[in-house]
Amino acid sequence: MTKKRKHQEDFQKVKLKVGKKKPKLENATDTTFKTKAIQIPEQLKEDGVLPTQNRKLNIKDLLSQMHHYSPGVKHNALLGLKELLSQYPFVIDAHLSNIISEVAAVFTDKDSGVRGAAVHLLQFLASKIRAEQIAPFFPLVSAHLSSAMTHISEGIQEDSLKVLDVLLEAYPALLTDRSVILLKNFVELISHQQLSKRLKSKDKLSWMLSVNPNRRVTSQQWRLNVLTRLKKFLQAVVDGSSEKEDEGLQEQKDSPRSVRNPICISWKLHANNQQHVQLFQNGGLRPKMNSSFRLRSLASVMDSAEKGLSSAENLKSFIEIIIPLLIECWIEASPAQSAPILGNLLEAESQQLMQQVLSIIHLLWKLTKRHDETYKMELWLRMNYLVDFKHHFMRHFPYSIQETVKHKKKDSFKGNKNCMTSSNNVDHLLLNLTLCDIMVSLASTSTLQTDSGWLDMIRKFVTDTLQDGSKLNSKQVNRLLGVTWRLMQIQQNKVATEPLIKAVYTLYQQRNLLFPVRTLLLKFFSRVYQKEDLRSQRIRSRSKTLSRWLAGLPQQLALLGMRNPELSNQLIDIIHSAASRSNKELLQSLQATAARIYDPLEGTLVLLPADAQRRLVQLVYFLPCLPASLLACLSRCCIMGRMSSDLAATLIGILHMRSSFAGWKCQVQENSMNDVDYFSFLFSTLIGFSREELTSLQGIRGKPHISQTQLSPIRLYLTDLDQFLHHWAVTEMICHNLSTIPSQNQCFDILQTGICKYLVGLVVIPDSTAGSVLCAINKLLDQACIISENLHKFLASCCYSLLYFLLTLDKEDAEHLQKRDMLWGSCISALALLPRLLRLMLQSLQVSRICREELPIVAQLLRLLMQHGQLRSHMITNEFLVQQIIKDIMTLKSGEVQEQWLTDLHYCFNIYLASHPQTPGPINSVY
Repeated sequence: MTKKRKHQEDFQKVKLKVGKKKPKLENATDTTFKTKAIQIPEQLKEDGVLPTQNRKLNIKDLLSQMHHYSPGVKHNALLGLKELLSQYPFVIDAHLSNIISEVAAVFTDKDSGVRGAAVHLLQFLASKIRAEQIAPFFPLVSAHLSSAMTHISEGIQEDSLKVLDVLLEAYPALLTDRSVILLKNFVELISHQQLSKRLKSKDKLSWMLSVNPNRRVTSQQWRLNVLTRLKKFLQAVVDGSSEKEDEGLQEQKDSPRSVRNPICISWKLHANNQQHVQLFQNGGLRPKMNSSFRLRSLASVMDSAEKGLSSAENLKSFIEIIIPLLIECWIEASPAQSAPILGNLLEAESQQLMQQVLSIIHLLWKLTKRHDETYKMELWLRMNYLVDFKHHFMRHFPYSIQETVKHKKKDSFKGNKNCMTSSNNVDHLLLNLTLCDIMVSLASTSTLQTDSGWLDMIRKFVTDTLQDGSKLNSKQVNRLLGVTWRLMQIQQNKVATEPLIKAVYTLYQQRNLLFPVRTLLLKFFSRVYQKEDLRSQRIRSRSKTLSRWLAGLPQQLALLGMRNPELSNQLIDIIHSAASRSNKELLQSLQATAARIYDPLEGTLVLLPADAQRRLVQLVYFLPCLPASLLACLSRCCIMGRMSSDLAATLIGILHMRSSFAGWKCQVQENSMNDVDYFSFLFSTLIGFSREELTSLQGIRGKPHISQTQLSPIRLYLTDLDQFLHHWAVTEMICHNLSTIPSQNQCFDILQTGICKYLVGLVVIPDSTAGSVLCAINKLLDQACIISENLHKFLASCCYSLLYFLLTLDKEDAEHLQKRDMLWGSCISALALLPRLLRLMLQSLQVSRICREELPIVAQLLRLLMQHGQLRSHMITNEFLVQQIIKDIMTLKSGEVQEQWLTDLHYCFNIYLASHPQTPGPINSVY
């Protein structure tokens, strides 16, 4: 009883009263809480640093979605990236590393839509990112590409070729730097390795074509796709190696990149030690090193894997792998396997595959020629592959395409069976030519008898193709001429080469040839001519076809005119090269066509640009004969202003070197240029105007073209400044040539006769002609020369007309003001050299015949003549005439207020003439 009571005391029940709250327990948890509103306006704003696209996602958001497991999210992220980067291109530079890594990572994505979007985005980025920008990240891109090409999934492999297309188009140099890995990937795309029983002891693996029935395309179509990309890749390798490596001298001449920069020398500056001429050996193209040592290139220090196909070992290894596979592809596509197709007709797809096979082999052959030991490499190729090539490639040669019959459209080239391009853009002529190029590269002069069978087939095909009259494009002609050149090198006798040259000339004679085709043909003939000309005189046998081609070049140049300046330049270069070698046929043709080429109105010389004009002027030196009619054309070319004054001076200098006055120690060629014709050329060029032009000028009256004074019978025709300066520069060269002629007296008599015959008696004379005549007189005049009275009067009238023109020039007339120094100097020099000329001019100043407005001009002229130091002694001699002129002026001005110009005239006369000891009387007696 006691224990029960104690238990109840420990756990005593609390009695709750009605209306009262239950007391809180000691261990109760307080669950009350308070809430407040949170303001986040900054977080609701758009990010001001990173731009966003339409879905309000910035670059970081989009790149983070690239790791999402859902293909749709990744696809949308790629589309969003393209949208964002197209709107904000500057984001590319800021996040280039992340963009490249994320886009390259989805090359191997399982979803085809994601891969397609990645390819489109990569194509967009390639147009925005330069090669130097992406270069640090390209190893990562190349690694992902290699992973995609070797992936187990067929779809990823197919899309990897699209990625490869983009990279080859945008970054070929970066892609070819990793050629060893990528070439192996190409091989693995179409083949697999197997252990050969025959080579099992050597543990060497061979490759065989693989067939995958799970692909969406046929095995042949898949191989065509892969080989097409392999051809593009090898083409990029070839182009890259051609830029890095030095070519031979002949290749440098043929390459459009090799440009010779000629040194322009001004002999006037050189003679005065103002210009130094630095000469280079071999024309400055490349230094000639007489050393048995060779510098090792940087490529030889690198590992063989880093050198890629630039290493002979790597190239041989790849050829040993790929050539058997290519032959297997050829066998599958060859006509023998394409039943029921008969003969050598090919289906379009088979022909495309065969074209890619031959193109790859052709590019590999090009790479073999880039190595030092080319002969050994060619010998190795011939020994290993000539038998297979003859058996498989030449078995059905030549090949043609099987056309699909179309009833709706007619083919205009239906009859041209061997040289057309099919509706599928298949060029089977290029297929045959590529095969010819490969085969002839394996032949040489030493193997001519062994290879005569298939070489004759190729020679016949080439000859027929050149002569059948079909329209060929530049690619076909380039390959065709390459095969033709190789055949000519293999068999160099005239019996074999002449039919080939004749066939090429047949193609050259076609009308309306494309410019690239015409250029290729010109280069071919030029190369053949230079090769023929290098032979010694003993064994040289001129090709009749080549001589006919050379003889036709001047006529083609004359007919071409300015329709194609670039083609004209090529013709001029070839003509110049042959003329400098004294080719008889070309020089005769050039002589017959010279009048048309150098016609002053429509000739080739005046129509072409300045560079071509210079080359044409240089050709004048090589002309066998320079008749009077041609010299007349050349004179008009010099004075018409359609070529520069420097070039006109060059032409005059060339003609002087061809004349008998050039001081040659050896005898000049007879009948090359008559002395009378040469003087006629010099005089006509000195005058600057033809007889017809001078006659037409006689009817011009009044300003602004005529300067006229009442004291001179000659009126001046004011030429344009450009025409004047051009004429003056030509005049200086004419005067220089006249001064070098030994007999100066006879030369002056000829000049005097020409002036009296053609200029004396004219009323209107151009100002440049008057100044040129005075300049020539000053250059040739000496004490032994006898001047006729008619020439004296003519020159006196010219001097006063020129001086009057110069003194009446307005300050605003800037054009004619630039003539002042030249014309004033020629007049003063003539008056100083010929005292008789000054006296006649003073005698002509009969002031009683002129109007009062001209009196200040006469007074100013007298004042300037008295002040001039060279004329002072002559003015003192003619003091009486001057005194009489002043007296006449005073008579006309009597009773009027004395003006300033009259005061100045009195002052100058008192200072310079009246105060002289020899003066007969004081000046005051005059007034």
